[in-house]
Amino acid sequence: MKSILVVEDESIIACDIKNSLERLGYNVPAIVAYGEHAIEKAETLQPDLILMDVMLKGDMSGIEAAEQIYTRFHIPIVYLTAYSDEKTLTKAKYTQPFGYVLKPFDDTQLITTIEIALSRHHNEICIQEALNREKTLRELKSQFVSKATHEFRNPLSAIITSTELLMLHSNQVNESKKTEYINHIKKAAIQMTELLCDVLLIGEGELNKVHFNPAPLNLEKFCTELAEEIQLSTRNSHQIIFTTQGRCARQHTPTLSNLQCSDKYIDTEVNTHQPVLDEKLLRHILTNLLTNAIKYSPDGGIVKFDLFCLQEEVIFRIQDKGIGIPYADQEKLFCSFHRCRNVGKIPGNGLGLSIVKQYVELHGGEISFVSKEGVGTTFIVSIPLNSTLDIKS
Repeated sequence: MKSILVVEDESIIACDIKNSLERLGYNVPAIVAYGEHAIEKAETLQPDLILMDVMLKGDMSGIEAAEQIYTRFHIPIVYLTAYSDEKTLTKAKYTQPFGYVLKPFDDTQLITTIEIALSRHHNEICIQEALNREKTLRELKSQFVSKATHEFRNPLSAIITSTELLMLHSNQVNESKKTEYINHIKKAAIQMTELLCDVLLIGEGELNKVHFNPAPLNLEKFCTELAEEIQLSTRNSHQIIFTTQGRCARQHTPTLSNLQCSDKYIDTEVNTHQPVLDEKLLRHILTNLLTNAIKYSPDGGIVKFDLFCLQEEVIFRIQDKGIGIPYADQEKLFCSFHRCRNVGKIPGNGLGLSIVKQYVELHGGEISFVSKEGVGTTFIVSIPLNSTLDIKS
């Protein structure tokens, strides 16, 4: 129910207006007779609209009160007036009113003016919010392009420098030095490729163009194989310990209440249900978190990878005893291009966790972490099963 504040100094007229508004389905939280009181009530009650008499008792006119109210609180004003002369209307229009109701008026005129005013105000709010979002998006894109350009400069500079050294001194350096320069070029090229891929993934997420294709997935098998793959890629510099709790493939036996009957058959087999997830996106999520845990842990470190299959959700927990995340960096950890102050020369572009968060949210899930600098970090990804649905495998 929309609330309307009535500002009218004639008590009989004010009561008639209140009765008319309530009869038409509006709430009238207060009636005031002075402009100063109208401003106070507008601030405390925050009504959806104010019916304001142009001529009020006291030192402040309705027009002056309306100007302050709209400037400070952006509450739409509809004037009540017995004056239709050009001078009064000219003064009133500078306060950006949302309508006029000339006394005497009937219910049809009143409700029409009010509904048009409320609709116009709602549309203006929507337009302003859209403009604000557009402005914010432009600023974010500008910052993103600036940061991306900066990130590309370092590997590009390494490629140019190494190429120039090879060209200028190819006859003067030995094969070992040439190999070193070539490796610099290769490393920089890989770094640029990874950065470009991450930038494209971020762009897809912002434009809602990420392909989300959930399907039944054997989580225990998937996580076991992924842990083994990443373990092999570390060349045994770190150890990943994978554990699982709960049953990720749940059994469901049909009852008489949910059996589907037909003329041909009744299916009474026990069905196995698996969580429905996007395998490609989940691989990206877990690979990023596991490789980060390894990257920011000392050689020989242990990374714990736990899978919990609960009734309503699946939870992935990844723990390390690495460098940890400084408290000052934790608030911005999922922002694009943000890197923690303690990473030193450890390679990275600050886009990985931003992409991970997007992919987790596509599953209707949440990602959180606890961390202490110098002690380690634990990431927890929870994905509700009811958001992805269970499909008969």
